Amino acid sequence: MHPALSSDDLVRLRRQRPYPAVSVIMPTHRREPDNAQDPVRLRNLMTEAKEQLKADPAVTRDTRIDVSEQLDRALAEIDLVHAEDGLVVFAAPGEHEVWTLGRPVPERVVLSDTYLTRNLVSAQAAERPYWVLAVASDRATLWSGAADRLTEERTGAFPMSRPAENFDAERQERIGDVPSTFRDEDTRHFLREADTALASVLKADPRPLYVTGEPAALALLDDVGTAAKGQAVHAPRGGVAGGSADAVWQAVRPSVEARAQQEVSGVLEELDRARGRRAFAAGVDEIRQNVETGRVALLAVEENYRETVRDTGAHLLPADTGDLDALVDVVDEIVEKSLETGAQVRFVPDGTLVGMGGIASALRY
Repeated sequence: MHPALSSDDLVRLRRQRPYPAVSVIMPTHRREPDNAQDPVRLRNLMTEAKEQLKADPAVTRDTRIDVSEQLDRALAEIDLVHAEDGLVVFAAPGEHEVWTLGRPVPERVVLSDTYLTRNLVSAQAAERPYWVLAVASDRATLWSGAADRLTEERTGAFPMSRPAENFDAERQERIGDVPSTFRDEDTRHFLREADTALASVLKADPRPLYVTGEPAALALLDDVGTAAKGQAVHAPRGGVAGGSADAVWQAVRPSVEARAQQEVSGVLEELDRARGRRAFAAGVDEIRQNVETGRVALLAVEENYRETVRDTGAHLLPADTGDLDALVDVVDEIVEKSLETGAQVRFVPDGTLVGMGGIASALRY
């Protein structure tokens, strides 16, 4: 099961595949008693997917067996004990993947020549992923952040460490036997290498960056490198480079929350400016029409906003979830289309878009 989603992952998942590419999407629950139903619902959805494969005349017997086996392998990998709010299973000839999401998703089974990725796109946009680099004189660790969760990344050169040459360097420094750790040339070289490794990560997957460690380590990193200089938010705290995810999160939490508040204020200011120049739209019906023509420059969505609608061809009308022609993920569809047309997408706390129906946009013209 994959805990985090990168831009490279989305590009890979959205490419066309040999038919059938099966997407099984299911809402899950984090806590009792609601999570007791999840295993049964999952098995039922997997059975439904296999039945659709069997009933589809375009699917050969060998392909059906292959994809069914991929679904079984995916099922064996799923750990519902640590479920979040949504589960996405992809299976195609010769491959399968399982993704957990921190956002609710509609229950669906879809056979196509591409995976249904709009829920993953929406989840990534909502979580606003970021990087955290934790540094010390002899260790550097990289963490992938999404909302309030951190996962250590073991990619490229990370985690990095170098052997300690002095058994008790701090004591020797106090009595004057060795120079300061952060004036040592080996430390400068080590942090320069960490900065180079970080540059490769940022090039492949650009995100907001937070750097935490002792103040002297942060200052030296800025002095010897370029990747973390300028764009990084410093969160000074010692002893975190070798610490747990919670220790790193507590170090950067104030900075992450402050940046989130600043971004919400910036979104509201941009929407106000759009109103003033008459380039503002709100509500799923009006915004979807503008998204289709590529007019949306900024899309703001409340974090838990959902809308079930029926598409009449001319307009979107409210509908019940159980209606046969209902679109239960129209908001995620709007988010995906907005990103495809180059719009900025920002999720904001519930209640932020008062009077705007939970979703609003600034238009390009």
